[in-house]
Amino acid sequence: MSSDRIAVRGIEAFGHHGVYAEERAAGQPFVVDVVLSLDLAPAAASDDVADTVHYGDLAQQVVAAVGRDPVDLVETLAQRIADLALAYPSVEEVEVTVHKPEAPVGVPFEDVAVTIVRSRS
Repeated sequence: MSSDRIAVRGIEAFGHHGVYAEERAAGQPFVVDVVLSLDLAPAAASDDVADTVHYGDLAQQVVAAVGRDPVDLVETLAQRIADLALAYPSVEEVEVTVHKPEAPVGVPFEDVAVTIVRSRS
């Protein structure tokens, strides 16, 4: 596996995910970090965006993924995002962190986040 990486952190999106009816009805912000592992040598040699993952396109896909089809768990949402990243043929592994800054925790907190790592193999 390549040690090259592309990271897009702090992607802000709005979704209606959560276990509670209030979360589904009102929606809330989510923040997503995506780190792709892939071989960037072809892109470095060609200087062509077609030989890499266009991180602007990826960020837009993440926002769309958060905004559609509500799910109960942040874990399920993270898997959805990992699947779209792995749809890029050059991506060998992806790390996805989904932050839920307004999660109904019931006590003061700084962050709630779920991180998953998925690979082709």
